[in-house]
Amino acid sequence: MDHIQTADVTAEEVADGVYLGDLSMGDRASMKYWRIEPGATLPAHEHDNEQIGYVLSGTLIAIVEGDEVVLEEGDAYRFPSNEYHGAENRHDEPAIGLGVLAPPRQQPDWRTNVD
Repeated sequence: MDHIQTADVTAEEVADGVYLGDLSMGDRASMKYWRIEPGATLPAHEHDNEQIGYVLSGTLIAIVEGDEVVLEEGDAYRFPSNEYHGAENRHDEPAIGLGVLAPPRQQPDWRTNVD
């Protein structure tokens, strides 16, 4: 069994104000910890991975195929494979959550902050 606490996750800034960290990775799925700061935008993208997730705190506006969906603390979501999506934090508090991708993914293709 692998065990990690969110407090031990090293979240990397992958776009301005958008942070991702690995919680767990298996052969068929990966779990990511994410944080989107106030005013930050998760770039719109699509991927072959199916993605499900849960908002731990804060509020996000998911932008899905041009439509806006409010995601608040306690909400779960799913993006089917190849669904074009992104998100914006238009609020004063960080939005924090968990995302599971199947199959697993290492680095996002949309990453804009590259060392």
